Amino acid sequence: MKPYAEVIGDPIAQSKSPAIHGFWIEKLGIEAEYRAHHVASSGLEGYLVERRGDPDWRGCNVTMPHKQAIIPYLDRMEPLAKRVGAVNTVVKAPDGALVGRNTDVAGFLEPLRSELSGTHFFRMARILGTGGAARAIVAGLAKEGFTLVLAGRNTDKARALLDELAEGEHHVAPLSHFAEVTDFAFDDRDGCCDLVINASPLGMRGQPPLPFDWSHAPPGSIAYDIVTDPLETAFLKSARDAGLQTIDGLSMLIGQAAAAFRFFFGTEAPREHDGELRKRLTS
Repeated sequence: MKPYAEVIGDPIAQSKSPAIHGFWIEKLGIEAEYRAHHVASSGLEGYLVERRGDPDWRGCNVTMPHKQAIIPYLDRMEPLAKRVGAVNTVVKAPDGALVGRNTDVAGFLEPLRSELSGTHFFRMARILGTGGAARAIVAGLAKEGFTLVLAGRNTDKARALLDELAEGEHHVAPLSHFAEVTDFAFDDRDGCCDLVINASPLGMRGQPPLPFDWSHAPPGSIAYDIVTDPLETAFLKSARDAGLQTIDGLSMLIGQAAAAFRFFFGTEAPREHDGELRKRLTS
């Protein structure tokens, strides 16, 4: 048998992770496999018990709705995953222990690295959503010096998340606030870094659209949507129509997958082929 890793979730059929990891395995010519495996919440513990005893299993990526539910069944957590309180990658260590990791933070920040390498006199991010992905995004951006506005249907949940993960003065708002037109006078000086991030499932195929009016985005904002199906969301299209730079969900997905690939297979993903990979994923 070949060594293998997989992605688990409920549902799982829509996952692009097998195509991403399979592409890299093919390019490197290594003896390995990457699969998708449907795991319902009730079967999570049993799945890990079974895989723990499989000598070919290297670990798994974890998607909705298991990123927090899986934590009690793991042997230990690396510090970032512990701080975020969400696991998207489980790795079987050489001693057989199941280790929870979070590569979502690195994956999210990767396409922003060029922007964040510069100096700004002010950084603000409006984050829409309070689920597991939002936890990684809040933790990552707080460490990059952003003032955060976290919006959700439940503002108490948003406040608790900020209090847990982000030091300093940050703000919450109801999600409905951003659906209404505003005439707020934004700071339009050069040297500001403004992000508007959809960290929710809204806009995903089968989900309601994300209500957001672009009058809430300061000049020069970057719109970032973590949704990958569809890749061209109404949120991103309307941002481009408003003249804003956009980042799609494949950027984060490929970035977090590359970090996980190294843990699973002990080698770097061949990122020089990202253009070809994107074409394959979108064809």
